[in-house]
Amino acid sequence: MMLYPAMNKLTSYVPNRYMLVNVVARRARQIAETAEETGEHLDEKPVTLAINEVAEGKLDASHMDLTIEE
Repeated sequence: MMLYPAMNKLTSYVPNRYMLVNVVARRARQIAETAEETGEHLDEKPVTLAINEVAEGKLDASHMDLTIEE
């Protein structure tokens, strides 16, 4: 299965694949939590929405606090 949008487009906003996974996962959790709190129905999975935000340039590594919470 191929990733759409293409990886090279995604890595133009996030410098490497490792950080991309972290950024997308963190944002997907935020989307899912917000949808659950508001009772909103999502037409797509939170991960898909987060990947699309990266591809559209709405989200990059500088927007995220990637520190590990204890």
